[in-house]
Amino acid sequence: MKALLFAAGVGSRLRPLTDAGPKALIPVDGVPLLERALVHLKEAGCDSFVVNAHHFADQVAGFCGSLASRYGVKVRVSREDDLLLETGGGLKKAAPLLAGDEPFFIRNADVVTDLDLTAMLAAHRAASPLATLAVRERASSRAFLFDKDGRLVGHVDAKKGSTRWAHGPVSGTHRRSFDGVHIASPLLPGRITEDGVFSIVDSYLRLAGEGADIRAFDASRWSWFDVGTPEKLAAAESWASRRK
Repeated sequence: MKALLFAAGVGSRLRPLTDAGPKALIPVDGVPLLERALVHLKEAGCDSFVVNAHHFADQVAGFCGSLASRYGVKVRVSREDDLLLETGGGLKKAAPLLAGDEPFFIRNADVVTDLDLTAMLAAHRAASPLATLAVRERASSRAFLFDKDGRLVGHVDAKKGSTRWAHGPVSGTHRRSFDGVHIASPLLPGRITEDGVFSIVDSYLRLAGEGADIRAFDASRWSWFDVGTPEKLAAAESWASRRK
């Protein structure tokens, strides 16, 4: 099974830790974020990985080589040297390396979680949507909106003061924040028509508006940390050290 790991972020809020190296290689309890993410996916059955790289791309590529050797998996790098393409653009560029007949995982390297990926994959296979998104109820300026059946219908961005709908306003929606873990049908890359630098959120909303089934997976039973600031890094460190 294949997986795409987003590891291209600059990590400006973590400076000076990211002044001499990529955010994805920052260690949490002694293990670099990218390695933690790969192991998490490998335990769920993934054996072929694509890692996108931009900030200190050479360091990321070199580390990917060591991961492939140490864990006995295939790791290829989708480089975005000249321009950071965001999540949608990054997926579109990496799509040829993800081609196949099976669903594939997409995961942010900068999140630390014990989410049960096997359970998430089982839910995805049972419903056969175009994509399944791990979400939870938590405080966040951005969130997806789902209907009573758990299908994507909109997105909220409080910082921009915007609410975008797939079809039009829907009442009785459930607001859920995204964990940065998805499972995609192999059909998804071929249905991405956006170009350049764009968020996968743009594609998901358009596709939902066209009738695509994009589902929520409730990840609230598991721990989750977004390693985006020194304070959040410290929280992830504390959690990881207690799990030994």
